[in-house]
Amino acid sequence: MQRKAYVPGAAVLLAALLAACSSGSGSGGAAEDSKAGDPTASAATAQPGKYRTLSDACGAVSHGSLDSLLPGIRQVADQTQRDAAYQGEAALTYNNDRRSGCRWKAESAAATDHLFVDFERVVSYDNTVSDDDRAHEVYGSRQQAADLPETASGPGSASATGSASASASASASGSGSASGSGGSGKSASPGATSSASPSASTSASGPASASGSPSADGTEADLQPRTLDDLGDEAFLDDQLSTSQQRTVTVVFRTSNVIVTIQYDEQPAAAGSAPSSEDMQDKARKLAQQLAGSLG
Repeated sequence: MQRKAYVPGAAVLLAALLAACSSGSGSGGAAEDSKAGDPTASAATAQPGKYRTLSDACGAVSHGSLDSLLPGIRQVADQTQRDAAYQGEAALTYNNDRRSGCRWKAESAAATDHLFVDFERVVSYDNTVSDDDRAHEVYGSRQQAADLPETASGPGSASATGSASASASASASGSGSASGSGGSGKSASPGATSSASPSASTSASGPASASGSPSADGTEADLQPRTLDDLGDEAFLDDQLSTSQQRTVTVVFRTSNVIVTIQYDEQPAAAGSAPSSEDMQDKARKLAQQLAGSLG
């Protein structure tokens, strides 16, 4: 009698367990489906940059380019010293796959020239930010530090169009005073600056036109510090003339996750004469195009 009373109870318990398992498997499937649709679980890791290594900066500039940028290098009489001048001096680095730089110097009867080339491979340590996006941020901070004039963007670009529209609007409303700019300071885009009046833009471009001679194909405005539309993913050029008449032309451009910096200086031997802005910019831009091509 006890065995017959026990068996039905066990059957009821077994049925309850089976029902619980069936219900549990159904909820488990729902939980898995819910997890699969979780944005956090499905978020893709940001892609690495195109470049995993860097070229040696000292070997990236050809002898022909050095002859053009540093005329005095060909005037070095001693062959050993001339070879050393062509080789350049490598900048100190702790990881050649992350940074590589090189310096050259040459003196001639007319001037002393310096050239510095720097390659930097940017790596993002944030899985949600790609190497390219991080490189864009680094490049943007350098363009902003260059403090380019408001009209620095190339023809037809959004920045140039926006600046022109803003100037026209300010003129139409008669708000050319400082109150027209409010507290805008620098614009949201890296490197662009806000000016209260046309005269502010004129003064901002002063260093670039310090040579006093306009371009043969354009005006002094064509030689002012500006962004470049035909170099890498993004680029800018800066041109500064010191009180000692030393001109420094800097070109910075980004290709994927590599940022290249070219700094070209010339100090004339004769007092009172300034190096040609157009000539130095042309040489620096040609070198930048060659380096961009060598990056592939």
